[in-house]
Amino acid sequence: MQQTSHAPASSPIRLTLPDGSVRTFDTPVTGLDLATSIGAGLAKAAIAVKLDGEMRDLLRPIEKDAKVEIITRKSAEALDLIRHDTAHILAEAVQELFPGTQVTIGPNIENGFYYDFARDVPFSTDDFSAIEAKMREIIARDVPLVREVWDRNEAIKFFESKGEKYKAELIRDLPETETITVYSQGAWKDLCRGPHMPSTGKIGTSFKLLKLAGAYWRGDSKNAMLQRIYGTAWRDDKELQTHLTQIEEAEKRDHRKIGKELDLFHFQDEAAGSVFWHPKGWTMYRALEAYIRRRVEKAGYVEVNSPQLYDSSLFKASGHWDLYGDNMFKIAIKEADKPQEARMFGIKPMNCPGHVQIFKQGIKSYRDLPLRLAEFGMCHRNEAHGALHGLMRVRQFVQDDAHIFCTEDQIQSESLQFCELLRSVYADLGFEVARVRLADRPERRTGSDEIWDKSEAALHSALKAANLAYDINTADGAFYGPKLEFYLRDAIGREWQCGTLQVDFNTADRLGGTYVGEDGQKRPPVMLHRAILGTFHRFLGIFIEHCAGKFPLWLTPVQAVICTITNDADGYAAEAYDTLTAAGLRVQVDTRPEKINAKIRDHSLQKIPLILVVGQKEAEGKSVAIRRLGGETQEIMGLAEAATRLAQEALPPDLR
Repeated sequence: MQQTSHAPASSPIRLTLPDGSVRTFDTPVTGLDLATSIGAGLAKAAIAVKLDGEMRDLLRPIEKDAKVEIITRKSAEALDLIRHDTAHILAEAVQELFPGTQVTIGPNIENGFYYDFARDVPFSTDDFSAIEAKMREIIARDVPLVREVWDRNEAIKFFESKGEKYKAELIRDLPETETITVYSQGAWKDLCRGPHMPSTGKIGTSFKLLKLAGAYWRGDSKNAMLQRIYGTAWRDDKELQTHLTQIEEAEKRDHRKIGKELDLFHFQDEAAGSVFWHPKGWTMYRALEAYIRRRVEKAGYVEVNSPQLYDSSLFKASGHWDLYGDNMFKIAIKEADKPQEARMFGIKPMNCPGHVQIFKQGIKSYRDLPLRLAEFGMCHRNEAHGALHGLMRVRQFVQDDAHIFCTEDQIQSESLQFCELLRSVYADLGFEVARVRLADRPERRTGSDEIWDKSEAALHSALKAANLAYDINTADGAFYGPKLEFYLRDAIGREWQCGTLQVDFNTADRLGGTYVGEDGQKRPPVMLHRAILGTFHRFLGIFIEHCAGKFPLWLTPVQAVICTITNDADGYAAEAYDTLTAAGLRVQVDTRPEKINAKIRDHSLQKIPLILVVGQKEAEGKSVAIRRLGGETQEIMGLAEAATRLAQEALPPDLR
């Protein structure tokens, strides 16, 4: 069990604070002791400590020299602690209210937390108010959250005696070398690695339970179905209310809802994870793709196209089969002349192996580099069914994908050029780079540490040259190289990671791609994997919600509708249609025998940016009355002038 009294240290312990100052202690101390030595206010505000970058309980002894940071509720790391602790409070509250319920796993997640429960009787959202009240009661008790180290067998016996078979299974499956830690909050105990705040009172009550969902034990459909309760938790009520308002607004903007209302696309179970694009949605998709194609061609890329299906040998050579195989669709194919044999193929999850094959054709010299290959190729990834979410998470998709084959000396200049291109594209689409993260080496990876050192150093250098601030996303790089992750922020404040830039010293080498250097020697090129929007499908989902369906004119599927006041103007409406479409506008005509106000209302609900009203007066004067979406007034303009002016307004940003 955690202790707060300490044996003397063999030598003084030096603790270095973020400002570079050093505190020296003769005996092991806790984070609370350190905070107290700095000031009473800090000691009162402290909730945890970061020791050499690792989060730890405030009351765990510090027994060696270390870099130490005191964590308070104002710290960036505080939200994860608050949410993790609130998940434990939820679990205790549920077990107090519903005896016999088993608790399983309850992590913090982005913007909140969840806990999975095993219970025969289904929960209802009607239970939430009672659960929240019990949670507040537990927090008000302000009991210590105490870390205890247990013997493995004793821990298994304890949880089995309480009927907690899932917890016992988790312990059995932990490595023999794993330290088994149990946290107590009063009499209630839970298996957990921690860290946690010192007591329940530190957690606060700025939380809310949000929804219920089903979840298989350990994510395996062969296992029991559990009940998952989701919640959100924040530092204070103001942050909580801001998030709840954002959720409410996000529900109104849900791209699946807007996609149905505007007739853009649909999904169905027979093709789970794939999109059925309707004419309007596909028009929008093609307009975006055409824009990106023009931008990358102007930036010196050449477009290629690579196969969908590859023999497994290529993916084994690239490393994908072993390190990415679970995310791939694999097919056994029997060839007609060898019916007894089956060859394993994989549907490509990404374009990079195919691009190396294109690079390998013919002899390449250093004078040919950089070579920038772009592809809008269809890829497939075997996403879990429960993870699929409209356009945001699909199994079949296209990226604005490209690979830059270059020398080591060209990494920085190419990275800098890409960063500028990305920022320019985002600006054209109404976004800016909200933040950048550098995802460094993962545990499972190809290549030597020396290569990874060079790759990561190159990205650090490029970010500095581009004057971009960034933070580190630890151990989340691709298996073949580190990556930059570019986030944009939408209209309601949510951040989305879209763009990526990855430095890869491994893949071309593994697949035999080489160029002839200035010294006449063959060497593998560096590959820069990059995307600006990422997946077109996901980006369009983000964009639809960002715009709430009110798109910029150049991306709107139907840019204008000509509405007749009476059928006497039908002939002139057809003439106006011909004039506007000849100017390059996407136009429809509405000659229904409805009142003009009803037509205007209908097309406004469809988010049509331009409604051109024509009657006998307009027909005689060869004019149109233009009403803009959201406007209360109309502008009278000659037909020829309207066609010229509106066509100019409808040009994509790069063509203006």
